[in-house]
Amino acid sequence: MTDDPQQASRLEALEIRVAYQDQTIEDLNEVVASQWKEIERLSREFERLAERLQRAEEAAGSEEPEPPPPHY
Repeated sequence: MTDDPQQASRLEALEIRVAYQDQTIEDLNEVVASQWKEIERLSREFERLAERLQRAEEAAGSEEPEPPPPHY
């Protein structure tokens, strides 16, 4: 390799930095994967709720607004 202590020290510092960056990338990847799963779950839930709302609106029948209460 090299006999220069300064170069050896710089190389070691770079290797340590790369190791930390690799760990950070792995951690971020786990977070992104977790968030993606949550987004997919929420999307499915949204679709189910939208379908339920549509069925409820269809079951309600008419689109006419309700008349005001008698005290108006």
